[in-house]
Amino acid sequence: MLETIRIITFPSVWHAFRAEKIFKAAGIGCTMIPVPRELSSSCQGLAAKIAADALEQALALLDEQQVQMEKRGVTVNKL
Repeated sequence: MLETIRIITFPSVWHAFRAEKIFKAAGIGCTMIPVPRELSSSCQGLAAKIAADALEQALALLDEQQVQMEKRGVTVNKL
């Protein structure tokens, strides 16, 4: 069965960890995962896996805190 997940990617690990800290402080659940192959052939870096219903709030918080993002809420299907 395919699972649809929302992904936010970052230009560096530093931005990813900063985002994770902001999400935890705001009570937004996220899981840091390696960047999926569908989004980067090198699979380098970290991405935040966010619940679809929390995505808009998460993006707004990151914009407010000026956290740099590369891909904002990309939908990825996983097995």
